[in-house]
Amino acid sequence: MVAGRRIDIASARTDIRPDHWTLRMAPPSWRPYLRLARLDRPIGTWLLLWPCWWSLALAAKGWPDPVLFGLFGLGALIMRGAGCCWNDITDRDIDGRVERTAARPIPSGEISVTRAAVFMACLSLSGLAILLTFNGFAILVGIASLLPVAVYPFMKRITWWPQFFLGIAFNWGALLGWAAVRGELGWAPVLLYVGGIAWTLGYDTIYAHQDKEDDALIGVKSSARRLGDGTRAALWVFYAVAIALFTAAGWAAGLGWPFYAGMAVAAAQFAWQAARTDFDDPGDCLAVFNSNTWFGWIVLAAVVAG
Repeated sequence: MVAGRRIDIASARTDIRPDHWTLRMAPPSWRPYLRLARLDRPIGTWLLLWPCWWSLALAAKGWPDPVLFGLFGLGALIMRGAGCCWNDITDRDIDGRVERTAARPIPSGEISVTRAAVFMACLSLSGLAILLTFNGFAILVGIASLLPVAVYPFMKRITWWPQFFLGIAFNWGALLGWAAVRGELGWAPVLLYVGGIAWTLGYDTIYAHQDKEDDALIGVKSSARRLGDGTRAALWVFYAVAIALFTAAGWAAGLGWPFYAGMAVAAAQFAWQAARTDFDDPGDCLAVFNSNTWFGWIVLAAVVAG
């Protein structure tokens, strides 16, 4: 635990980006809160948003509704920030003992747990305000997402597969997007949702390889530690299942042939990840993890084209 001791972000091995424009342009007093919400690392917002946008596009009768796209985009940004607050509050002792995360605002002592909780509450209420603009069924679906979000941070203490529980939480937008358009659920969003869980198992296992040495020392569990040298073979399985289920979701939604052409490109991007990741190089793991933004754009383009 390093609470009360300031850490030099510039010299620490961390994924915090002190040169990011959101931090450079913000008043100094805001910057710890923006780092707490990960505004300097937007990849998490994209990963939360993609299932939402895919689902909105799948459910649309024609072009997706740009207003819903905007609301889900803002909601993903806000709720990802709230989720990061919750994760950092519950993991503050663990984060202080892992080199990559020791410089985060709570374990480094920049923000107290109380202030972080208040900030999280403000973000959550803002997200609720967006949710309340949707239909009644979508509101219920959105509220149901709170349970997996609440339990996820504790899973690394009790199971080797916290990435599976992250997938349950992070892909909820596949259900919510469809519900916001149709006021119901069907096979297409369910297939998309389960495929998203397999996708998360892949990309977050890559991400977890950054911390496997520290995790082993402090007893934190992860799919990266569980799979070890079998990670590459597992990635092929996770990503094959994800592509199959995403494709099945498009079929269930009645998409045309351009969708399947786009999914072939998406499968190639997955193959690139599985074949080339150096699991012993944290920088390479982070770069490949970040490439999932491109995968998200490819799938969205495939759905819209279809």
